[in-house]
Amino acid sequence: MRNIQDIRNTLWTQIFALPQDSNLPLQLQLRSVVVQAILGGRLAPGAALPSSRDLAAMLALSRNTVSASYQQLVDEGFLEAKPRHGVFVSSVPHQLIADAPHSGAATAHLTPQWRSRMLRTLSQVPTLSKPDAWRQYPYPFIYGTHDPQLFPVEDFRECCVRSLARAQLPQWTPDFETDDVPDLIEQIRLRLLPKRGVFAMKEEILVTVGAQQAFHLLAELLLDRGTRLGFEEPGYPHARNTFSLRKPQCLSVSVDSEGIVLDQLPALDYLFVTPSHQSPTTATLSLERRQRLLQLAEQRDFVVIEDDYEAENLYEGNPMPALKSLDRSERVIYVGSLSKSLSPALRLGYIVAPSAVIAELRVLRHAMVRHPSAFLQHAYALFLSLGHHESHARRVNTAMQERVQLAAQALVRHLADFDFHLPRGGASIWVRGPAWLDGSELALAARRHGVLIEPGDVFFAAPPHPCPFFRLRLSSIAPDQIDAGLHALSYAVTELAQSRGQVRKLPAQLD
Repeated sequence: MRNIQDIRNTLWTQIFALPQDSNLPLQLQLRSVVVQAILGGRLAPGAALPSSRDLAAMLALSRNTVSASYQQLVDEGFLEAKPRHGVFVSSVPHQLIADAPHSGAATAHLTPQWRSRMLRTLSQVPTLSKPDAWRQYPYPFIYGTHDPQLFPVEDFRECCVRSLARAQLPQWTPDFETDDVPDLIEQIRLRLLPKRGVFAMKEEILVTVGAQQAFHLLAELLLDRGTRLGFEEPGYPHARNTFSLRKPQCLSVSVDSEGIVLDQLPALDYLFVTPSHQSPTTATLSLERRQRLLQLAEQRDFVVIEDDYEAENLYEGNPMPALKSLDRSERVIYVGSLSKSLSPALRLGYIVAPSAVIAELRVLRHAMVRHPSAFLQHAYALFLSLGHHESHARRVNTAMQERVQLAAQALVRHLADFDFHLPRGGASIWVRGPAWLDGSELALAARRHGVLIEPGDVFFAAPPHPCPFFRLRLSSIAPDQIDAGLHALSYAVTELAQSRGQVRKLPAQLD
């Protein structure tokens, strides 16, 4: 009898084994494994479960944890409690799973030719990417995560908790249809945009699921096959790829140390620019060129799409006025991001454009996602209204300035034959290696040394061969890892040099 009971306990322990690396409370973990066992068919309808006392002993949990989990699952209909008999699996959850149809005999079926049916695909288009296990690399000079040392946990939690107060629920729980949370629109209009010299009415602002959705919406509304779209070369690959879905005629426009080059500008319908910190070179478009660009837009009848990329990240000098602030003829559509400096996963951005354009974009957005999370909009409106956004931006600026300086010093120390310009702001450095170097090959070689970089070829519509450029992003790497990371990168460079017969000494050991 004892052996049978031991076997049963072992089986229950296997079925209800809690994950080893979960950060969820134990009660939530237990509820999750019970639900998965029921929906996965390992626990049949009517099956009796161990008592809360017995299961607590088997899993080394408190009885209160098990009892609370059982009660919650009873309330949700997954379990049934029968007085003086125990807890049993309910039959209700299995009604959520449709039975698979059974055919009388195995027959051959003609499946669709999906490749020929896909009218728009980006799976083969070069873009910024990183390995699945990129967090395991010690030197990630890439974009992709928040900085745990900078993320304003307490401030952001306060805003989320306040939004969840009962008195605030009517402010964000209804369906907003085509609208946005009014408080967030007001914060963008009165707090953020004036700092960039932009003054807009509420009818001229639309909230988006990050800047990426802004590009998608604008592409759907404005671009079509044959539309002449000017794009910086090199330029922002995520924007280029999004616009390419509508098959415009993409025309490359050169950039230099002052931003986009306006000489010999081709005939255009639209021009996409990143004037604050050009992506990827970090060059700032000069005031003279900004004014000249707007003159050309009016004279030649084209519209400028301004991505105010990393405009808040400025280390020295006065901020250059946004193109939108200089626009007097409604020829600039402005795209901004709310969440980039906080966390890329929050996905909040906005578009400022003439009211007629915003009205159409609202209807188009509604057809895609209705609207971005109203809860997140409300919480971020609080985050802005309480001054947390500004204080966080200042901390990020200070931290990024330190990292840029550390990276510049390390580049001079370990890769002295590489060229770069110290940026005035942003969170990256654009680097050019020797002519024989290819950035994509270097990126692969660097992984073997624990280093991740962003190869330069993905930023070009027509990259040179070899393409000696790469970008060092500094938002995902700790300051004390920068020097060691670039020292490790120099080993990868030396390996490639030796494989090509280039003379290069092995890097000196770090102290």
